[in-house]
Amino acid sequence: MTGIVYKSTGSWYVVKTDDGALWECRIKGKFRIKGIKSTNPVAVGDIVDFELDDSSDKTTGTIYDIHDRKNYIVRKSVNLSHQMHIIAANIDRVFLLVTINNPPTTTSFIDRFLVTAEAYGIEAVLVFSKTDTYDEDMRDEQLYLQYVYAQIGYKCLKVSAKENKGLDELKALMKDKVSMFSGHSGVGKSTLINALEPSLDLKTKEISEQHQQGQHTTTFAEMFDLSFGAQIIDTPGIRGFGIVDMEKEEISDYFPEFFKLKNDCKFNNCLHKDEPQCAVKNALEKDEIAWSRYRSYLQILDGEDENYRTDIYGDRRGNES
Repeated sequence: MTGIVYKSTGSWYVVKTDDGALWECRIKGKFRIKGIKSTNPVAVGDIVDFELDDSSDKTTGTIYDIHDRKNYIVRKSVNLSHQMHIIAANIDRVFLLVTINNPPTTTSFIDRFLVTAEAYGIEAVLVFSKTDTYDEDMRDEQLYLQYVYAQIGYKCLKVSAKENKGLDELKALMKDKVSMFSGHSGVGKSTLINALEPSLDLKTKEISEQHQQGQHTTTFAEMFDLSFGAQIIDTPGIRGFGIVDMEKEEISDYFPEFFKLKNDCKFNNCLHKDEPQCAVKNALEKDEIAWSRYRSYLQILDGEDENYRTDIYGDRRGNES
């Protein structure tokens, strides 16, 4: 039998077949995919082959093969630095939920996520969430960030699940697609899905006032069918986003504004760091490239882990703190 993985709990997987039936499956022995060192060999969105177990009720199965993936999105494993965790597979579009405060989303986190999406060939959209909570300074901050990323070519949306604002535009981008919502815990992923599809009634929690961080309500990745002809993968909140499997020479290719200038650098293998006559650094000095983006690039290039609590290079505009 063949189906799509709709939910992963790490040891059990819920697989949905074309007839709409849901099957609880496990993987057979030490299941590994050639060339991929991941903590989870099977991910939500995977198309898998499975066989029913020899039990009396025939309600469980065993996955024995994974079809080739169109794409997948990964992050560095939290506990195993040399391995990656596949968040989801076969995604048409990924929506990164960004909050200006409550909790704050740093440019470092945004850029790492966008670089990974670029590397794995997935279209990314920035969704500025909880706009109903913005004061004047937060609105200015949001507009600045929207300007930075829209100039690069990323689509940006402003939504408020509480006030039902921006949902029609979001639905239009999701229709007939397999989408994924991602972001820090507390940015409102489950709340937004509930606003899009109230019948799902996903659990939500309030932000921790003491630490300004979200509390995990989504424990495992899960896919849902939506009534307006879309599928959404809800994912657990991500505290930090570790980059994996990238050579230093290719990192700048995943910054679209850097890639456009690549051929204007003096050296073909320019890393845009210490080399003379670098088109990227020249554009940076002319404020044609955001300093926050360049600092994110240097951070990734130098192999630094993301600082999970603050943006170590300054505020979102790239100014020194």
